[in-house]
Amino acid sequence: MNKERLFVGSCFALIATSVCFGVVGAIMGALKEQFVLSNEQVGWIGGAALWGFTVSIFVLGPLCDVLGMRNLLRFAVFCHAAGTLLMIFATGYWMLFFGALILALGNGTVEAACNPLVATIYSDQKTKKLNQFHVWFPGGIVIGGVASFLLDQIGLVNWQLKLALILVPTVIYGLLLLGQKFPVTERVQSGVSFGGMVREALLRPLFIILLVCMAITASLELGPNRWVPAVLEAGGIHGILVLAYISGLMAILRFFAGPVIHRLSPTGILVSSAILSGIGLYWLSYAETTAMAFLSATVFAVGVCYFWPTMLGVTSERVPKSGALGLALMGGMGMLIVGVVTAPQMGKIADRYLHEALPYDASVAVLQKIDDTYPAQAESAQEPFRSEILAAVDDVRRVLDQARDGALSEATANAMRGAVSNAPQAAGAVVDEIKGILNPADNYGGRMSFRYVAPFSIVIIIVFGVIYFRDRAGGGYKAEALTAQGGG
Repeated sequence: MNKERLFVGSCFALIATSVCFGVVGAIMGALKEQFVLSNEQVGWIGGAALWGFTVSIFVLGPLCDVLGMRNLLRFAVFCHAAGTLLMIFATGYWMLFFGALILALGNGTVEAACNPLVATIYSDQKTKKLNQFHVWFPGGIVIGGVASFLLDQIGLVNWQLKLALILVPTVIYGLLLLGQKFPVTERVQSGVSFGGMVREALLRPLFIILLVCMAITASLELGPNRWVPAVLEAGGIHGILVLAYISGLMAILRFFAGPVIHRLSPTGILVSSAILSGIGLYWLSYAETTAMAFLSATVFAVGVCYFWPTMLGVTSERVPKSGALGLALMGGMGMLIVGVVTAPQMGKIADRYLHEALPYDASVAVLQKIDDTYPAQAESAQEPFRSEILAAVDDVRRVLDQARDGALSEATANAMRGAVSNAPQAAGAVVDEIKGILNPADNYGGRMSFRYVAPFSIVIIIVFGVIYFRDRAGGGYKAEALTAQGGG
């Protein structure tokens, strides 16, 4: 068994996972414009790219010992390739949704296989190696984010090309792991029965507490990161660079602190992380300039940096009999809550505050201008563009009919997006006017969604604070040893 090659292959598998995360986040604005989607619909696409992770990790994680880590990673390669291609050739919302879902199935399978793989081959230094392994989640976001930005700078703004970046690490990890010998999990090696693993994961109070905390730490980290590019871009800030900066800083901190962090109290680290993440996210919700965005992003990145790997490390060290099931449930819970609750609800909050921020008079004026100019300009367009322009005009007319007593309907933003996406060639000045109204409101709505998530950090400050001080009273943080005699 080549431990180093297995570890490197696992790292590239995680890079594929994180490039998915970074690229899908980077193209959310483009998808919203091209397919005329609401923030909530885009939130569901972004959410599917997360909660699908939970489906595969919940189903396959407990079966890791039965199916084998090799077969799980083969399935991950298939999902990463198939999901990417489905989204690239999408013609509407549902193809985008299911493509993102299949990608997420691959992402969850990587976590279901690679976390217990790393914990098994490095059983004497779990927290350290899990932190080093998870360097490549933010590292992959940096790679995907910077590559997307560079494609934009050289004029290759096609979002499908950005999605194709996912295929590069997918091919690499597929080749690295091809034909390799995989170990059985640490739980099997130690003689802990499947029933013992299930009892430890489902009935032990400490594990349940950690599971709830994982939902919150994941929401603080992944929910806002999913929206950072789209929200900041709407405010005239290079959001993809901010996300790449956040991820790069996280990767650097994990890489250099990984060898040291396992000597400290993991629960103390989680308390500090919760404090900084809450402050950083709340500050980011006020970021209206590039300087403020990067400063607040720095605090936020330092805060969320150690959440995911340290939560997995604490679970593996304090509830070791939970085995692959415990790690799968932890990762699955994090992605489930972010995908089904946090990301869509942030989109819903953004939609609500966006419409409140739209200036009534200016919005009605530009909508009236669309109604006055687009139909005549559509006459010179060929099909299907003519029908698409007129459909956008119909949406605008419905919004104008519903505009009463100084209030705009919640369909206003989508009508504006449709007018931008299906604008006639001669409508450049109108499109600029629409964006000048819509983008600041979009930015404000997104920043308000950050502000709603930040206070959840208080909950985990309290929980981890209690655990930390209990550990200190009992002589400090102690990992539980897993031996063959500890089975059951």
